[in-house]
Amino acid sequence: MLFAALHRAGLANQPTSVSRDDGLTLTDTRIFAAVRCAPPDNKPTPGERDTCAPWLHRELELIRPTLRVVVALGGFAWNAFWPALRHVYGVRVSPRPAFGHGAHWTGGSEVPTLLGCYHVSQQNTFTGRLTPAMLDEVLSRAIDLAADS
Repeated sequence: MLFAALHRAGLANQPTSVSRDDGLTLTDTRIFAAVRCAPPDNKPTPGERDTCAPWLHRELELIRPTLRVVVALGGFAWNAFWPALRHVYGVRVSPRPAFGHGAHWTGGSEVPTLLGCYHVSQQNTFTGRLTPAMLDEVLSRAIDLAADS
């Protein structure tokens, strides 16, 4: 569902990806994770997030000059953003805005805008909590925000 949405938004050259050498290319898009492995029951803990944080911070540092918008897929990613923002940009946000689908936070021109989106898990997509149209809307908003910054 994610790659199909990226394709519809013009951010991917094809709607599916089945292997690392299947020809998928992304345009002006980078996908990275708050945790580096799939934990038991696919439910990462805050401790796992904190253990993996240096990798997330490094990725953000590497793309910092061009990063304008972050789409957090799920509340876990949303919550991982705030310590990363503090570490990479020196910005502390308090109180932190609550996660929700379509949630939007902007901290000014020096930091990326954050958009919330329900995670593209089977639990969310099979139940209709997240539909292709909902994902398309968030990606469209991200593209518009990136163009305006």
